[in-house]
Amino acid sequence: MTDYNKLIDAETWAFIERTNSYYPPDTIDYTIDQQREIYDRMCREFFAGYPDNVTAETTAIATPSHPIPIRIYLTPAPEAAAMVLYFHGGGFILGGLDSHDDVCAELCSRTGFEVVSVDYRLAPEHLHPAAFDDAISAFEWAATTYKRAILLCGDSAGGNLCASVSHATRGHARRPIGQVLIYPGLGGDRSQGSYVAHAEAPLLTVRDLDFYTNIRTGGEDRTGDLTLSPLADADFANLPPTVLITAQCDPLSSDGEAYRDRIVAAEGHAYWLEEPGLVHGYLRARHTVGRARSSFTRIVDAVSVLGRGEWIW
Repeated sequence: MTDYNKLIDAETWAFIERTNSYYPPDTIDYTIDQQREIYDRMCREFFAGYPDNVTAETTAIATPSHPIPIRIYLTPAPEAAAMVLYFHGGGFILGGLDSHDDVCAELCSRTGFEVVSVDYRLAPEHLHPAAFDDAISAFEWAATTYKRAILLCGDSAGGNLCASVSHATRGHARRPIGQVLIYPGLGGDRSQGSYVAHAEAPLLTVRDLDFYTNIRTGGEDRTGDLTLSPLADADFANLPPTVLITAQCDPLSSDGEAYRDRIVAAEGHAYWLEEPGLVHGYLRARHTVGRARSSFTRIVDAVSVLGRGEWIW
């Protein structure tokens, strides 16, 4: 049994307790509408505002079937090397432009890059592959709209979408320049590693993961579907340079290690960092927990380096 009192410091415990006060551990037992209401309220409680140098505009990408809402974050003189396409977390059923609004604004401010946050469709109203299809549409839009390189970034479910887009666009003339994946779920082996050691971790459990997957797929067995589980791919060649940052106390952490190993074995560039004593969702703790603050700086630095087309790891 994992002793979280030894792994997790007092600041992080305070964050966990604050999160649980807004978003109780049994929230998955509520209706989807109730879960969204609870999640949205929690995100509002943690909202940190915008840096002074960032402005944002909400608009939409027109597609033949439906508009995809996006929010574009800018500084007065954007860094020209790249633009960042950001996909939010939320288990594919929660979140949107507001849930990760301040994270995207801070990412824009600290890198100088233009950031575009994508409000992809959510389950269960829109089952897989709807979110993936929207992510691909957003990438295609960015590739035709911007002359700058495109960097993918996302957390949790959004990290899954980034990786899925990277696998699907390897033949694209404007394929991503890199990807930064923050505690992503990539469809790893649930019989070992963090899935076992941290099955009952604070803020995310294996039971939660099973619930989210079941809702996303409508209960259908999608084993081997690369657009659902990037780790199911047999080919890891020609993927963009990848930085994976995971939380130690998170059942998903081993996915970062496995994904790095596959890319490196295929002679690509990948770096994995497991943040000690942190938990899933710690982006919301970046202003109150020292470890989370340091990790967010590493995320910002990774986005900056990959966006400039460099590799330092």
